[in-house]
Amino acid sequence: MDDVLVTGLGALSPLGAGVDAFWRGMHAADTGPTRVPDPLAHMDHPLMYLVPEADLPDGPPERDGLPLGRGSQFALAAVREAVADAGLAASPGLDTGPDTGPGAGPGALDGGVDPRRVAVALSTGMGDTDLHEGWWTGEAPASGRWAPAFPLASVVGGWLGAQGVNTCVSNACAASGYALSVGADLIRSGEADVVIAGGAEAYSRVALACFNRLGAIDPERCRPFAVERRGTVFGEGAAVLVLESATHARARGARTVYGRLAGAGWSCDAYHATAPEPSGEQIERAMREALREAGTGAEAGTGSGTGSGAESGSGGLGFVIPHGTGTELNDVVESRVLGALTPRTPLYSVKALIGHTGGAAGAFAALAASLVLHHKTLPPNVPVGERDPECGVPLPSGSAPMTGAYGLVNAYAFGGNNISLVFGEAAA
Repeated sequence: MDDVLVTGLGALSPLGAGVDAFWRGMHAADTGPTRVPDPLAHMDHPLMYLVPEADLPDGPPERDGLPLGRGSQFALAAVREAVADAGLAASPGLDTGPDTGPGAGPGALDGGVDPRRVAVALSTGMGDTDLHEGWWTGEAPASGRWAPAFPLASVVGGWLGAQGVNTCVSNACAASGYALSVGADLIRSGEADVVIAGGAEAYSRVALACFNRLGAIDPERCRPFAVERRGTVFGEGAAVLVLESATHARARGARTVYGRLAGAGWSCDAYHATAPEPSGEQIERAMREALREAGTGAEAGTGSGTGSGAESGSGGLGFVIPHGTGTELNDVVESRVLGALTPRTPLYSVKALIGHTGGAAGAFAALAASLVLHHKTLPPNVPVGERDPECGVPLPSGSAPMTGAYGLVNAYAFGGNNISLVFGEAAA
């Protein structure tokens, strides 16, 4: 079976515009949420990790006459960078400027790429809901036209001229992990040579208000695994990976390979609408399946607390990027499973850095994993304070050389949707 390579990366995040800004921010490990600039955010904790105003995309305001919201604009910004980084753009400069591509021309892909073999699998939890929230409060876009809430994949596919599968995955906070797995399946099944995969999420007044009503927002910051954690804090942005078959990448002479998507595992708790299943049986199942498919050897054992697990570096597993949101039960359950399955393997918390990016969380974790593999360095974690004794997972406070050739990424969601992905170093 052909390897699924990561040949391009793109990002827009609370750390700024671009992948370089994201990698620098991972090493700086110094971030925090701010109050949302929304006069209608009447809630206890109107906090969020926001994309800096100076880095907000300048449009495009619409495509084919339909208005675009913040989520679609974020997605386009990250896709432009990823496609250019992969060397798949039609010409230099397609990675910049708000008006490049949409609504004009045959597409943004290089002429040597067969558009029928290019697919798009993007995810979001709230999509362009900001447009609808504006309509509800009398702040409609200038065009006044209605637009769908989840147009991300079609907008990106239209801009690219991608004629393969174009799908938007929206199963809450596991969505972009699922989108990446769908992308890998499209390549392995022979349906596509290239898949633009990832996720985007933007500020939504409704989403933030709902989590406030649930009592699930931390009043200070996102503090996964900390004893004083009191909930999560949302973040916004977009992260995109170009997935490509190894055969196609070799044939066109891909200039950079960040790694490969080596394994994936899905499961569902079938337990509760919002709470994770306390034993962690199904998240363990997803992790084991992903590790088995990747061939890391780290899936040994028969269940939580019963198997020998895999120490840091053993079986090739060098790090874990957990789901860990800062909510009480989620962090405890994931910690217990990781302690049994991958003891002493270091964790890197993306959510402590940029908050919980909802439908884009799995993509941001995959972006971080790809950068760690590429640079062979695990950055320091953002300090979260005293650790919860029930969350006995290692969160290194300093940078360290990566040990092992693989990284495990977890993403979980309401409804019990679970996914684990394993990224590996690219073959020499």
